[in-house]
Amino acid sequence: MAQARDLLRRIRSVKNTQQITRAMKMVAASKLRKVLDDTLALRPYAEGITKVDADLVECNPDLARELYGEQREQKRVGVLFFTGDKGLCGSFNANLNKEMLNFINADEGMDFKISC
Repeated sequence: MAQARDLLRRIRSVKNTQQITRAMKMVAASKLRKVLDDTLALRPYAEGITKVDADLVECNPDLARELYGEQREQKRVGVLFFTGDKGLCGSFNANLNKEMLNFINADEGMDFKISC
């Protein structure tokens, strides 16, 4: 009879762990949603800054050369690559790794220096 009691106790323990994990996933999803909403809210500001920059360059090419220097063909690209270290971020990190590989494979002629 001790074995049946142990099995029931183990089943209850696994169910409790599943509930905790489910709650942690919900919290992580809501945090991610908040960050995405904040990022999307910044998009109009970025577009405005890009437009102002393009207008300045169009009106004053000398200023553009002074600010940005001469245009050169890019042969090297430096990439700063980092992943998350919070709980339940394994799939997030795996997706980041896939995107990094796609980015590198898209430009085969480039020399990449990657810092992790």
